[in-house]
Amino acid sequence: MGARDHPSDATTALAVNNDARLFELSVRDFDRVRRIIHGLAGIDLNPSKQNMVYSRLSRRLRVLGMDSFERYLDRLEGDPQFTQAERQEFVNSLTTNLTSFFREQHHFPVFADFLMRGLAGKPPRVWCAAASTGEEPYSIAMTVVEALGEGAAARILATDIDTQVLASASRGVYREQAAQVCGPQRMRRFFLRGTGSNAGNVRLRPEVARMIEFGQLNLLEPDWPLLTRFGMPLDAVFCRNVMIYFNRATQRNVLQRIAGVLRPGGLLFAGHSENFTDCREWFALRGKTVYERL
Repeated sequence: MGARDHPSDATTALAVNNDARLFELSVRDFDRVRRIIHGLAGIDLNPSKQNMVYSRLSRRLRVLGMDSFERYLDRLEGDPQFTQAERQEFVNSLTTNLTSFFREQHHFPVFADFLMRGLAGKPPRVWCAAASTGEEPYSIAMTVVEALGEGAAARILATDIDTQVLASASRGVYREQAAQVCGPQRMRRFFLRGTGSNAGNVRLRPEVARMIEFGQLNLLEPDWPLLTRFGMPLDAVFCRNVMIYFNRATQRNVLQRIAGVLRPGGLLFAGHSENFTDCREWFALRGKTVYERL
């Protein structure tokens, strides 16, 4: 959409600031934000997200003591010392991290059956490509134990573009109420309840947590060094509710690269609203949002 298709900067700034907000977010600034986040993370930010952008990035302006989005974006694009750390903060601010334990429950029986059918005696290697605050990779680890038994030798790589959520995920500590979705049997088997000042919290047991290696990874990076060090080919990839933020060309590029690290017969688990049937040269649908590497 070209600039001529937008209302004037002044009109939109007034609409965004009609509740006496501190900063002006013009259409020009918003378009710059959309371009920068697409370049850094591949995210196609919806034009309707202007208020969300204001809410999240205005916090960065306040932290940095800056008085305008224009000045912030100028420094973000033009000051190498400023951008070294701030680009990550920018990405952290604009990524969405909605997750929960055993989200999209239909995937886990499929995954458990896949594990129990055997991997030629080798420990399974699984990549969770959008780990967020950790509930998904820990759900994967719990499923491995349930399918293969205590002491199962499995390796799980959990990555995300957002460094803040990864720091939270690596601690493996959650509010007990959030973990209750796992059910009472899993709560007893896989979690330790906090006491004293930690009452109301739970922590994943060490034997579950040690299966998982956390690391920062941007799916748009030209190389995935974490995957190289982790070891390939992989047996399964969970990349759920990520592709919805990419345009079709970026989706195909990322899916082709995932196909390159996933062994033939390996499984790709996608999000509930994602459809990869136009990538038939790499994947075949084997269940509800479950694809097999051809």
